[in-house]
Amino acid sequence: MNTGGSAAQQAFTVATRGRGFSEITAQVAEAVATSGVRTGIAHVFALHTSCSLLLGENADPTVREDLERWFARAVPDGDPLFRHADEGPDDMPAHVRSILAGVSLVVPVGEGRLRLGTWQGIYLWEHRHAPHRRQMVVTVLGQ
Repeated sequence: MNTGGSAAQQAFTVATRGRGFSEITAQVAEAVATSGVRTGIAHVFALHTSCSLLLGENADPTVREDLERWFARAVPDGDPLFRHADEGPDDMPAHVRSILAGVSLVVPVGEGRLRLGTWQGIYLWEHRHAPHRRQMVVTVLGQ
């Protein structure tokens, strides 16, 4: 059955300040708004192996701070378990964190906008200590 669907794709760059969170909800919402899709999905993808995407609490920053503290305990920098350290003691831990947290998200689109819950925001989670320029791709599919 042909439903007359459409697709749009937009890329943008996020300049991080180093390890921590950068909210990207507005950039993703803009990609959805300009796509022309009224009902469908938005797929958000990070083109990197040492950062993640997170859909999480956007009202209380201590939630994200707690996540960072938990990851610091679970995947510590400089852990002697890791042999890969080409770019420093945060190199392999950043890769592990990225794999555990994931580099893509799918968010429903309704009435031409993101269908997020009241306290949900979309974040790029930088796992390296140094600032980076991270490339994101948003693909919007639907009608």
